[in-house]
Amino acid sequence: MVLIYKEDKMTFLRKNDFWIFIVFAIAAWAGFSLKPSKHLDVIPAISSFDNIPTEFAGWSVDDTIVPVQVSPEVQATLDRVYEKTLSKTYINAAGQRIMLSIAYGGDQSRALQAHKPETCYTAQGFVVKPLGNSSIQYQNHNISIRKLIATNGNRVEPITYWMRVGEHTVYGGLGQTVARIKYGLNGYVPDGLLFRVSSVGTNSAEEFALQQEFVQQLLNSLRETERTQLIGTVNS
Repeated sequence: MVLIYKEDKMTFLRKNDFWIFIVFAIAAWAGFSLKPSKHLDVIPAISSFDNIPTEFAGWSVDDTIVPVQVSPEVQATLDRVYEKTLSKTYINAAGQRIMLSIAYGGDQSRALQAHKPETCYTAQGFVVKPLGNSSIQYQNHNISIRKLIATNGNRVEPITYWMRVGEHTVYGGLGQTVARIKYGLNGYVPDGLLFRVSSVGTNSAEEFALQQEFVQQLLNSLRETERTQLIGTVNS
């Protein structure tokens, strides 16, 4: 009786292993077959940031300010995720400065989707305080933004950023994932862009107001197609 029981058990396990193999094989096939492969052509891909002006509405690039160098580990990640990046500091007649950073990636699949500033600033030794989601109204666009305050010693840096995935601006990592899945279900791999402005100052209300003014003036200085590359075509 014991021997028969063992043989029956082994037969059951062999049958069970067979069906497990079939399930995994089907899952692997489905994953390969349903993998998005088409790229959106609604918004022109960004080949360079030469269209971002060095002077506009009283702002001009301050060449005396050297951008903060990121660690080699962070830089390696940025190089892998983004195809084009821009980092400049602007100054106005009042001596106020805004740091602008834009990063573009043509493939926003899961492995290559844009990294949030919360992650990058934390990796650079900042303590990051999220202030929640908000929006900037520009013409008929409602741009989904997120505000942060990053602190490192005596340096207090309020930050405004948004992420464009395909045609939409989205809120943070969850928004990225939802947009990516929606496009993926239709067979598309969206492109993506991270737009960030920041300034140094302890009065966060004043700094955020200055950043919003800067954003509005920068968008005003661009042609419609160039604005679309930054903020998308669909209201959030």
